[in-house]
Amino acid sequence: MVLSDKVASFLSRSSWIRKMFEEGDRLRKIHGADKVFDFTLGNPSVEPPEKFHEELKKLAFNPLPGMHRYMSNAGYPETRQAIAEVLTEQSGLSFNANHVIMTVGAGGGLNIILKAILNPGDEVIALAPYFVEYGFYADNHGGVLKVVPTTTGFLPDLEALEAAMGPKTRAIIINSPNNPTGVVYPPEILASLNQLVERKSRETGRAIFVLSDEPYSKIVFDGIQVPSVFRYITNALLVTSHSKDLALPGERIGYVAVNPNINGVDQLIEGLVFCNRTLGFVNAPALMQRLVAGLQRESVDIAEYQEKRDLLYHHLTSLGFEMVKPQGAFYLFPKSPLPDDIEFTQRALAHNLLVVPGSGFGCPGYFRLAYCIDAEIIKKSLPAWTTLAKELGI
Repeated sequence: MVLSDKVASFLSRSSWIRKMFEEGDRLRKIHGADKVFDFTLGNPSVEPPEKFHEELKKLAFNPLPGMHRYMSNAGYPETRQAIAEVLTEQSGLSFNANHVIMTVGAGGGLNIILKAILNPGDEVIALAPYFVEYGFYADNHGGVLKVVPTTTGFLPDLEALEAAMGPKTRAIIINSPNNPTGVVYPPEILASLNQLVERKSRETGRAIFVLSDEPYSKIVFDGIQVPSVFRYITNALLVTSHSKDLALPGERIGYVAVNPNINGVDQLIEGLVFCNRTLGFVNAPALMQRLVAGLQRESVDIAEYQEKRDLLYHHLTSLGFEMVKPQGAFYLFPKSPLPDDIEFTQRALAHNLLVVPGSGFGCPGYFRLAYCIDAEIIKKSLPAWTTLAKELGI
């Protein structure tokens, strides 16, 4: 066998998202793109804000000397400072450029953190439903993923979380607004989580970190605000990317920000910068660092996402599908009408409806829809959803 046993095993249970997306490609070749309703991939169909194009033109026609050379492994100081200023406004803490490390997307950010903090066998807790790659990221650095269920409303279950924490616990990954549920964690949950983490850190004699994965933090609806994790959790590291808020998923640009009040913060940052280099990222893309420096208060048109959410949510709930109404991100996570969510995805596939089973997020009995696709595809899909609902008797 050309692969390691571990990678061969991982391939056999790798992302359902990609599996269904590839099935969509097959169906599009048979039926045509306008007759296949692909809700699998969180790949935004919207374009970046106009200011992004303006900044890109400025750099293209007025290039800065040396703008494509290596820089500090943490990234350009001016970009990190621009981010730090926004973090200071949001949190009320004193951030500076040294508290920010530019990364190759949020995935790169999570990997450098886990590389820096994990010893072999350390546990990383994820709250189900969760992004499946978390498990692979933890394994990359000798860690073990431990999955803890959430409440019926998909909020952290603090009692279940406390029961799962032990001497090997090193990190808890939270994701708000959440993929796949769209739930936003309120301030009181974050404050209670901080109390739990601080108490468990004292009991175990080692720091437990909260890694807040926030690529959807600007995509929220109905006047909801995402609370700053730094206002409520001391041992917090924020990980994000501009894949969603600026619609730049292919550019792989993000950052890690570290709470300046973490005990040993300077050593932690030094380790993160070291891991950014030695994991092979070296530094985040130079051109994108230049561009996002002036875009920290920009985002795509959120109203467009809210219209899509409402269109699909109201139609599906009118048919009898049950779900928590998303407060952010661009996903719906309905209950499967069938006990077996994988069987349901196959039944939906017969109507050219491509969805991802909840099993792919550690939460069987549900399915995920990514509504970041063209509105016309959503509208054209509605009769297929109606037919499927009748077929299943809901």
